[in-house]
Amino acid sequence: MVKIKAVNKAIPEFSRRTAEILPFLDSWLHGQEDRFVRKVKMIFENAAVDQRYSFMSPEEVFSSITFEERNNIYISEGIKLGTQCLRGALQKASWLPSTIDILITVSCTGIMIPSLDAYLINNLKMREDVLRLPVTEMGCAAGVSGMIYAKNFLQANPGKRAAVVAVESPTATFQLEDFSMANIVSAAIFGDGVACVLLSSCEEDEGPAIIDQGMYHFFDATHTMGFNLTNKGLKMVLDIDVPDKITQHFPAIINPFLERNNLGIEDIDHLIFHPGGKKIVQVVESLFGIYGKNIDDTKEVLRLYGNMSSATILYVLERFMNKKINKGEKGLMLSFGPGFSAQRLLLQW
Repeated sequence: MVKIKAVNKAIPEFSRRTAEILPFLDSWLHGQEDRFVRKVKMIFENAAVDQRYSFMSPEEVFSSITFEERNNIYISEGIKLGTQCLRGALQKASWLPSTIDILITVSCTGIMIPSLDAYLINNLKMREDVLRLPVTEMGCAAGVSGMIYAKNFLQANPGKRAAVVAVESPTATFQLEDFSMANIVSAAIFGDGVACVLLSSCEEDEGPAIIDQGMYHFFDATHTMGFNLTNKGLKMVLDIDVPDKITQHFPAIINPFLERNNLGIEDIDHLIFHPGGKKIVQVVESLFGIYGKNIDDTKEVLRLYGNMSSATILYVLERFMNKKINKGEKGLMLSFGPGFSAQRLLLQW
């Protein structure tokens, strides 16, 4: 069995409550029509995000610093926080860095070559033969994707350990001269965050077991979510049809996956869902609510931190790892990302 040993998060230096962001909007939207300004502020106020954290100060976010400067902050802060987060996870697990056999890093909000894992190996003095797997361009789904890759490696290699580290700075992708709804909604719901999950196929390690995993791909939906690389940075692509797409595909995403494990939604005790945004949360909440299930922890992570892309699902998972959960209870991890795709993990405590 592959088990989840520990989850840890690292909080970026800068933070603001939504009410504190509104004055920055006045400066950014200066010269726009009053009606448009009111609409933008309403989007921020109704995004179900009370606070967000970032690698850079709000003054830097809402400034004309270049793509290069933003990316350099993503690199320096990502290395610092990634190192801090992985070190903290290892301490939680009482593992030495040298016991990690595969290191998987996931990110989509900046460009770094060598990839983050190379820096983590150096900073924590990990083994020279540790395997590296940087996962990029999978967006919000990559936290679960990284866990799926780790699980497959560990299942094929008993007695090994893996670390998955997610580092994301969506604020580094903010476009100062872009007044599209995609850029505005992105700014309203996203924040920066770093998280790490440790997994093991060692007999002596305890934790909830991953009993199944799977990916589900939506055909002809590559246009719905992602980034366009422009001269001024990564420009958000976010189609308004995403919630409807999820609703349409939801039975095909969930039911066959559970049925092959002789389960139904009614058998799932804990829903560990990625909070893509208020509308997606409401869609999923209504779909699960029919069965008397809730995604309260998902909503709370969105409220406290915003959507941190791939790291967010690990923030939700940490909340469940910190609870006293009865042996035998089951959890379903679910996240969505560019492609368009859904990533799923079935857990059992």
